[in-house]
Amino acid sequence: QVQLVESGGGLVQAGGSLRLSCAASGRTFSSYAMGWFRQAPGKEREFLATITRSYGITYYADSVKGRFTISRENNKNTVYLQMNSLKPEDTAVYYCAASAAYPTELRVGVRSYDSWGQGTQVTVSS
Repeated sequence: QVQLVESGGGLVQAGGSLRLSCAASGRTFSSYAMGWFRQAPGKEREFLATITRSYGITYYADSVKGRFTISRENNKNTVYLQMNSLKPEDTAVYYCAASAAYPTELRVGVRSYDSWGQGTQVTVSS
């Protein structure tokens, strides 16, 4: 497994932007498909975005498509989530996750992921 640490959360006004980072430990980061999820109080963990281990193929949930962008830098063992046009309903704890995968394999479901970070709070005020 890989250890993951998220950062970059905080309080932002509606319409604003934040960039979340997720730093991974270990030398095998490039072996993992990476994903971002969020969980609001009283709700299930929700898939947001995923990126393949190679070639940077991405896939997004409809709720964030066009507003959020996932990217990765394998030489820095880091995955990012750029969040624009934030809305109050985006308020949640955001998690990154890693899943061992083939080079162009996408991972969408919560159960597809083996390793999780501790989460970072994002609060969007109206």
